[in-house]
Amino acid sequence: MHNRTIRYKLWSAFGRIGLVNPDYEKAGKEITRLRGEINRHDYLYYVLAEPEIPDHQYDALMRRLIELERAYPDLVTDDSPSRRVGGQPVSGFEQVRHSSRMLSLANSYDIDELLDFDRRVREAYGRDPEYVCELKIDGVAIALTYRNRILTRGATRGDGAVGDDVTANIRTIRSIPLSVSSDMPLDFEVRGEVYYPRAEFAEMNAGREEAGLKPFMNPRNGAAGTLKMLDPQEVARRPLRFFAYTILGDTVKLETQAQVLTLLRQGNFPTNPYWELCKGMDEVRAFLSRWNEARFDLPYDTDGVVIKLNDVTAWERLGSTAKSPRWAVAYKFSTEKALTRLLDVTWQVGRTGTVTPVAELAPVLLLGTIVKRATLHNEDEIKRLGIRKGDWVEIEKGGEIIPKVIRFIAERRPADSEEIVAPEQCPECNTRLERDEEEVAIRCPNRRCPAQVMGRISHFASRGAMDIDGLGHRTVEAIVSSGLVNDAGDLYSLTAGQVKELPGMAELSANNLIKGIQASKYRPFERLLFGLGIRHVGLGAARLIAERYGSLDALQQASEDELRSIPEIGAVIAGSIRRFFADPEERELVRKLKEAGVLSGERKTGAGPQTLAGKTFVFTGALESFSRERAGEMIRERGGRVSGSVSRKTDFVVAGENAGSKYTRAQKLGVTILSEQDFIDLLETD
Repeated sequence: MHNRTIRYKLWSAFGRIGLVNPDYEKAGKEITRLRGEINRHDYLYYVLAEPEIPDHQYDALMRRLIELERAYPDLVTDDSPSRRVGGQPVSGFEQVRHSSRMLSLANSYDIDELLDFDRRVREAYGRDPEYVCELKIDGVAIALTYRNRILTRGATRGDGAVGDDVTANIRTIRSIPLSVSSDMPLDFEVRGEVYYPRAEFAEMNAGREEAGLKPFMNPRNGAAGTLKMLDPQEVARRPLRFFAYTILGDTVKLETQAQVLTLLRQGNFPTNPYWELCKGMDEVRAFLSRWNEARFDLPYDTDGVVIKLNDVTAWERLGSTAKSPRWAVAYKFSTEKALTRLLDVTWQVGRTGTVTPVAELAPVLLLGTIVKRATLHNEDEIKRLGIRKGDWVEIEKGGEIIPKVIRFIAERRPADSEEIVAPEQCPECNTRLERDEEEVAIRCPNRRCPAQVMGRISHFASRGAMDIDGLGHRTVEAIVSSGLVNDAGDLYSLTAGQVKELPGMAELSANNLIKGIQASKYRPFERLLFGLGIRHVGLGAARLIAERYGSLDALQQASEDELRSIPEIGAVIAGSIRRFFADPEERELVRKLKEAGVLSGERKTGAGPQTLAGKTFVFTGALESFSRERAGEMIRERGGRVSGSVSRKTDFVVAGENAGSKYTRAQKLGVTILSEQDFIDLLETD
């Protein structure tokens, strides 16, 4: 038991006989209640995906807990949910030895290799085996140590014998319990994978690019890099998640892997729900075939299936090689790849001035689409790949949306291939570029660069931000080139007469654009905040900030310390917001928005009846009445949640035109399927 817990119990006993201020005992009871509530809501949200309360109510509970713990620091314990917000930066990571080796799995890439694995297991096992098939999460392996049912250490896999102690960072992952109930063993170790959900990773990478930071190559590398960060407060802002797959300990007496996964789930550890007990290789092959297609509907990356002998008691007898267990194997899905010619490299200027190389390719079919362009990330990536113009290159897509170049074919390099040289001047405004060695980026410092101006306005008008109907890239280019608009604030002074004179515009389209601009004045405050393009403030952070400050006026007056008091908003974001409002050009933008009457009222999201509280929705197919973004917004306004994949926890699947595999999965699972009209009727229900 923690010293602080013992001290509190003693003080509570003294309080009952009048030796202690009763406020102390009252605070202790409220702290205990708040921790229990917050832990329960964390489990509902991050593990079960079944939230019961809206974000602002959860934030209020956390703010009250932090307030009480600051007033009574003796009552703070290591397993308090307030500790998830991150502690002070650390100077480095200590190396720790694992209780037993964290072995890597042998890989198989075809059915013949898998049948060979089954043959070896049968010979060593002595009877027909049952296998548990689990999706192989493309994440980072970690080991969690619990003593007295409290998380005491989190460590990376390292070399299998020794890993890095990343406990401070692990504590920030809300799907990992800081303490467990008495149903679990007293001392034990849980192993699993830390990963990034795909949508949250894409949003975070978009935010990094908008902020002029280097995007992560993929979710797995992003997760590995995040766990090695020295500032837990920064880690707390990253949307990491966790899946557990095994439990170890002297008092853990389980006979099957199926029992292991059941116990972990009962202990409030998140486990991947799509595991299956298979009797023989025919059932294993059916599982592989099904998930080779269905994996793309998942909200996270999986690159294969782990096949384990279900009989845990036989694992030690089957043993392992120097690197891999003999009782398990990983079947790797093939990644879609294609060969094509690198015709050229163009350099694009983003809204923050970052100049990014893009591979211009000979058109090639990849995963059902014609690919003509692929990301090259930055100049360092070009050097790492060693590619030249004219090379034959291999590109892949896999589960990712944006194709990437992964290598060049050396034996097919043409004699006239050309070195790729980064520009010295901005390709849009000819300003001399600056190099940011820390972020491995080249940047145009001219804020009036047309590409940056267009980028900022396009971002402001995008669906995730102010969602201005009719203001696409071509229209933005036209109004900026004409000199009518220099920033987003100028949009609200445009007239239909001015717009209809632009190339490709007519009276009807001009009137519709002005209506769209005027309608955007009433978007929720977090959408405006995100649309301003403040560095490091993505849509998730904008929502958190908007819960506290309902208008630009209120946010402008907020101090950096006040901003940092918001859970998950640390020094980096708080400082960026203060610098934004201190910048004369940004203050002029805000002035124009205020004068135009853009969202002068308070934030309205979540203020209405919570008729969909606790309900999870999934969309499939195209909607006619509104965009998916708007539909999701209306669900969240009513307390509901939107997910990217169908599971047994899904309440409704909304099916539009050309519904895909999610519709079929919903039918198999018995999930309620709504037509678009059914969905509209549900929204209108009081």
